[in-house]
Amino acid sequence: MSYSISQVADKTGLSAFTLRYYEREGLLPLIKRNSSGRREFSDADLDFIDLITCLKDTGMSLTEIRHFVSLTLQGDSTLETRLNIFKQQQQAVRRQIEQANQHLAKLEYKVRFYTAACEAGTEAAVSGDCELPGQPIIIDNSLRINKAHTSN
Repeated sequence: MSYSISQVADKTGLSAFTLRYYEREGLLPLIKRNSSGRREFSDADLDFIDLITCLKDTGMSLTEIRHFVSLTLQGDSTLETRLNIFKQQQQAVRRQIEQANQHLAKLEYKVRFYTAACEAGTEAAVSGDCELPGQPIIIDNSLRINKAHTSN
């Protein structure tokens, strides 16, 4: 089946401008054109666009992606090099996930901290070390602000 650039834009979430840009930049070198010069994308092209999006979304630069595409065009003689590219990107994504999990743990602590601070009416009543995952939030009841008395 073949798809127009607008259909591919709808299917991939990329704009037609981005798809044209990718083609100009050598990321989509095998896009066929019909007799009137319009692009005709195949299912294989859609899969390749999905791969490019994946690589880009995981932090690979367009220059690195272009290098990968050029290796793909060279055929089976570059299989090992391409495998190594994917292994390196896989490691990069694992580091990103680890870092994101650390950020998430800190954010979860801060949500608990500020929930307790809102409940206590002051940050001063709340303590705990956000650097330690699962660290309990401690509220000093003597520092609580009674909201009923302060609003008058």
